[in-house]
Amino acid sequence: MNPLKKLLGQTAIYGLSSIVGRLLNYLLVPLYTYVFADPSDYGVVSELYAYVAFLVVFLTFGMETTFFRYIKEKTDKETVFRNTFLTVLVINVLFFLIGVSFLQEIADWLLYPKHSEYVFLLFIIVCVDACSSIPLARLRSEEKAKQFAGIQVASILVNIGLNLLFMLTMFNKEHPEQGVLYIFIANLISSLVKPALLYKYFLQLRFKFDVALGREMLVYALPLVVAGFAGIVNETLDRAMLKKVLFENGHTIEDATAQVGIYSAVYKLAMLVSILLQAYRYAAEPFFFSQAKNQDKNKLYSKLMNYFVATVCLVFLVVSLDIDIFKHFIRNESYWVGLGVVPILLMANVFLGIYYNQSIWYKLSGQTKFGAYISIGGAILTITINWIFIPTYGYWACAWATLIVYAAQMVASYVLGQKYYPIKYNLRKFFFYMIITMLLFFICKGLDIQSVTMRLIVHNLCIAIFVWFAWKLEKPTKAVG
Repeated sequence: MNPLKKLLGQTAIYGLSSIVGRLLNYLLVPLYTYVFADPSDYGVVSELYAYVAFLVVFLTFGMETTFFRYIKEKTDKETVFRNTFLTVLVINVLFFLIGVSFLQEIADWLLYPKHSEYVFLLFIIVCVDACSSIPLARLRSEEKAKQFAGIQVASILVNIGLNLLFMLTMFNKEHPEQGVLYIFIANLISSLVKPALLYKYFLQLRFKFDVALGREMLVYALPLVVAGFAGIVNETLDRAMLKKVLFENGHTIEDATAQVGIYSAVYKLAMLVSILLQAYRYAAEPFFFSQAKNQDKNKLYSKLMNYFVATVCLVFLVVSLDIDIFKHFIRNESYWVGLGVVPILLMANVFLGIYYNQSIWYKLSGQTKFGAYISIGGAILTITINWIFIPTYGYWACAWATLIVYAAQMVASYVLGQKYYPIKYNLRKFFFYMIITMLLFFICKGLDIQSVTMRLIVHNLCIAIFVWFAWKLEKPTKAVG
């Protein structure tokens, strides 16, 4: 079977669960922006989930990628799985015990001194999700995409259902802290669905650890942890910094949290690119490792990059030019003041996707330290830009910092990759897609059409022009590989 077609088929299945799941989760955006009339209340949820992203990276400890590498190299696959699973399990037990011991101190530092229960619930959620990640990775390595998708969708449906139940029938808008608690309870129950459906992997686990293999795996994983942690700094720290920096520079806690709520709500629109990235990454990582010994692997990787760049540029155009449609995901117009940053965040996510696609070079070559270096550099840049410019520009500084950092990481990864693990990408196509994308975007914005209907007609004609160009350029009906 054509390996690209196989990847696309796997991506379609993973994508179905990811896209359906994210679209269902998009129901939560209009729900939350409706029930939380004050953006500061939604800002509480957004900020705390930003910290969740940090914790998940640390608690999985790079073991998903490590598992994919060693499961292909080692003959004793059960030992690889057991070592990976036990490593994550031990890390999570230790984290939970230490975290609970300092629960109130952590709540005080987060500026939620009266709500340590938020922190407690989040600790349980991240530990459950992290411990479920390795059995889910095993399903991916065994190409059980349908079972993987089924588990993910089941968890998401439970989360959506409980949110609708709690927020529409039980939530009292006069007590917004009650709504925050309901959201976390719904998340916890939905997270527990995963281990419940993966119970056989938990029951079959034997506490027998291969120390030599474990040491080797940890050496491989450690740079991935650093890279992942630094990457999450780039993705989510802006929301946490936005509140703290504004508060420390004279803004009230309500105003600072409101800016977090507005920024987080409009960021959801930019995350439509992330839906594609998540689906793609689920399928691509095991695919890249499985093709490592293929003589035509570089040709496959290059062609795949062409398709990828064209696709993410198309998503950028669809969302940014049809913002008159997508903005209605946010039901409360008080959040719309932040819509101007959506194109910036969309392009930032395009750069992030290209960087992820390139990053396979240091994973295949075993030089994961370079991933750590790139991510650390990005994290330093993220913190610096946000620290300097948030007091003056608020969430606009966060958006521009995200764009600059992802662009810098993309360039750095390409330069280093060409030196240590060269893959001949078609740069002419890359620049063509980027130039025509930005040209169409600025033409549409420059026209400044007042009629919404006419604006949508013209904008979608421009989107059709891009699709025609990409189709003619790639000739996707032609067999590849």
